[in-house]
Amino acid sequence: MGQVSGAKTMKKYHAVANVRFEKHYLLLKVDGRDYRIDLRRHSKKLALADHRTKTNFEVSPSGYGIHWPELDEDLSIDGMIKAAKVRKMG
Repeated sequence: MGQVSGAKTMKKYHAVANVRFEKHYLLLKVDGRDYRIDLRRHSKKLALADHRTKTNFEVSPSGYGIHWPELDEDLSIDGMIKAAKVRKMG
């Protein structure tokens, strides 16, 4: 009971580590690379949240995304990475 079907065989999308916040930025390491994500571009809720609320998050076991239960907010790792790469190139 309480176990997700297929949890043992779930594909690992990303290795997410070192998640932290600096003002309105989310800093994290994904698959060994560092990213700086501007929360104002991804989530108004997170950008306006206090530090305690921001730091109450859960990284999905597969590394697919990050969930903030107090805000009922989810961000996909792929979406954040894609946006970060677009800004670097432009």
